[in-house]
Amino acid sequence: MKKTGWFLALLLVASGAWAQGGLADDAGTNATTFPIERMKAPTYADQYCAGFITKELLPNANYVGGGLHSPSTTKYTIGDIVFLTGSGYQPGQQLEVVRELRDPNRFELFDGQQKMIRAAGHPYSELGRVRVLDTRNKTAIARVEYSCEPMVPGDSLIPFSEKPQITLREPGRLDRFMPANGKPMGRIIMARDFDSQLGWGGKVYINVGSNQGVKVGDYFRAVRPYSNDLKDPVDSLSFKASTVEDTQRRPASLEAGMFTKEGSGPVVHVRDFPRRAVGEMVVLSVTPTTSTAMVVFAVEDVHAGDFAEVE
Repeated sequence: MKKTGWFLALLLVASGAWAQGGLADDAGTNATTFPIERMKAPTYADQYCAGFITKELLPNANYVGGGLHSPSTTKYTIGDIVFLTGSGYQPGQQLEVVRELRDPNRFELFDGQQKMIRAAGHPYSELGRVRVLDTRNKTAIARVEYSCEPMVPGDSLIPFSEKPQITLREPGRLDRFMPANGKPMGRIIMARDFDSQLGWGGKVYINVGSNQGVKVGDYFRAVRPYSNDLKDPVDSLSFKASTVEDTQRRPASLEAGMFTKEGSGPVVHVRDFPRRAVGEMVVLSVTPTTSTAMVVFAVEDVHAGDFAEVE
């Protein structure tokens, strides 16, 4: 009995030590610098409602003209009857409803954002899908089959095409401080709904596309150098806070003499810090010059202006 008791005690101690070691590993260096990926797979809505930026200005001769209860009703969602203006409609035809976008705020989330968007092309939102039921007079009658958000008169119609299904790769660990891999690097120039900070499921537009070899299902790593914070009007406020302790004889100055005279102590340049990965994104669609991607894993907020590197 005594031998059995000692054996059980030793087994419990060993199990406890193993568990503590495992927890320490997950809560320590590995969890911080190599967090385990827990990816969110794209849904149908993620793929068909993500929007895009394209160099090509889409035709707007065909568009939503109104609906069954116009002018009292101006927004149309799934199941609603809509009237289509233009030509070339055929019963049974499926059409995608898109909207060319403009940002009424005109506020730049990072320096040069508007210039980058103009260089990338025209931003569009994807609103849903309609099916033509019949043609009468100069108008086609259609039903909204799928709705991402309400359609309104003036929204454009383009041919509908099925998108390839995306299957995520097996999750692994994200190397948060991985050096540049030499593959195409772009920038998150804009996000869906003009969002500035995104988490899992957020849609972003990146200024590299099929011309750089990017294809649907590829992955981008969102990375942020610490020097980006210097240019941000909010994040840069932290650089104006003191890091000095009263007991330090030679306090460090952050970013060359910001708080102490240069030469009185060590100078810390955050631009010399390694860049950090903040998340991963899978490509939903591509144009020659842009990619639409979805955040499938994030360890902190992904920002408009972050760099995006092909994995």
